[in-house]
Amino acid sequence: MRLKDKVALITGGARGLGQAMAELFVSEGAKVVALDMGEMTYSNDNVEFIKLDVTDSEKAKEVFEQITAKYGRIDILVNNAGITRESMTRKMTDEQWDLVVDVNLKGVFNLTRHVGPYMEAQGGGSIINISSVVGTYGNIGQANYAATKGAVVSLAKTWAKEFARKGVPVRVNAISPGYTMTDILKTVPQDLLDKFAAMTMLGRLGEPSEIASVALFLASDEASYVTGQNIAVDGGMRL
Repeated sequence: MRLKDKVALITGGARGLGQAMAELFVSEGAKVVALDMGEMTYSNDNVEFIKLDVTDSEKAKEVFEQITAKYGRIDILVNNAGITRESMTRKMTDEQWDLVVDVNLKGVFNLTRHVGPYMEAQGGGSIINISSVVGTYGNIGQANYAATKGAVVSLAKTWAKEFARKGVPVRVNAISPGYTMTDILKTVPQDLLDKFAAMTMLGRLGEPSEIASVALFLASDEASYVTGQNIAVDGGMRL
C-alpha cells in the first residue's frame, strides 16, 4: 500500500494510460480523482470522476477548489491529458497547432499553477508530467505534439526548482513513454506496429501497465530523492 490515504489527481484519467495509472494507484491505497473531457470507460469505487476541459483555466481553478474542499489535501498530480493533430508543418493549420498547444501545454499549466503552491503549503507532494519520446527525438508530422511534449519536460525541471525552493519536498518529474498499446495504437495497421516494435532494443511495444508502474514509483515515497528528472519508458528506442 505505497499510496495509502494519499489523494491523487489524474488528468486524462478516463481511459488509456490514465486508467492504468488510476487503477494501479487505487490498488496501492490511493483515492483517485480522474479528470477528463470524455466519459469514464471503467468503473472503480475509489475513483471519482470529474469532467474537466483542462484548457479552461477558470474551470480548472473551480475543480481544484472543489477537490481541496472535499479531501483537504492533494498528494499527487499526474498531468496526463494529451491529444494529437498530425500534419506536416507546411500544411498544419492554426487550429491544429493551437488545439494541441492548449491541451498538452496550457492544460498542464492550468492545474499545476494551483496544485504546486498548494503542495508547498501542505508540506510536500509529487507532480508527474506525461511527456513522450517524440518530445525528445521529434517526429515527422508531429511538430505541434513534439513541441508540447518537450515543453512539459522543461516545465517539470522548472517546477522542481520553484516548488522546492523553500525546502519543501514537492517533487516534479516527467515520464516519456515510447510506443504503448493504448486505444490509439490499436487502430494502427499491424505492419506499422511491427516497425515500431523493431525500433526498440527490447523488440516490442509497451503496455499501459508498464508506464503506470513508473508513475507509481514517482508518486510514492520510494522516489523521495528523485526530482527534476525525465524518465524514458520506451524499451530502448532507436530513432
